[in-house]
Amino acid sequence: MDLDKGKLRRNRQRPKYEHGCRENCGRKPGFCPERKQVRAETADTKSRAGRRTIGLPAQLVALLRKHREEQQSERAKARQLWEEGDWVFTTAVGRPVSPYSDYHEWKDLLASAGLRDGRLHDARHTAATVLLILGAPERTVMAIMGWSSSGMARRYQHVTDGIRNTVARQVDGLLWEPGEEGEEPSEEAN
Repeated sequence: MDLDKGKLRRNRQRPKYEHGCRENCGRKPGFCPERKQVRAETADTKSRAGRRTIGLPAQLVALLRKHREEQQSERAKARQLWEEGDWVFTTAVGRPVSPYSDYHEWKDLLASAGLRDGRLHDARHTAATVLLILGAPERTVMAIMGWSSSGMARRYQHVTDGIRNTVARQVDGLLWEPGEEGEEPSEEAN
């Protein structure tokens, strides 16, 4: 991750396994004691739109820089056990964090915050909706979210009660003169 440019280089993929045992051990491939990983750990983003530079808030950059310093300390403690992989988030010996532990940490975070259970992917919907609330132009939202078509906004952005209320107030200001709240609309407004 380039913190100065706010750019991600590659995506982490979920592992995919095949049996490594000569005889069927009776387990699913991911639980086979001699399993073989058949999918690369990383891949390029899905589309050209996914290869993008995003703006990172200064507070997030500060947190990521602090995390990098802490990771340098972990690297020093691990010494020769450290596996260099240029990962942003790692285990104590430099290996990438398992997508499954990330999943469990997400679930724990939701529970401790008192929020409804949800998928990690739901955070993308929340991010897109926050950009809608902020009034970010559609092209900017598309660039940040990595969308190649504006149709993705319909799928990811959700109109909230706050947005509806803001629009209602804006329309209210167009229909009535200031100080006429609660009065019947004039014939011209109908």
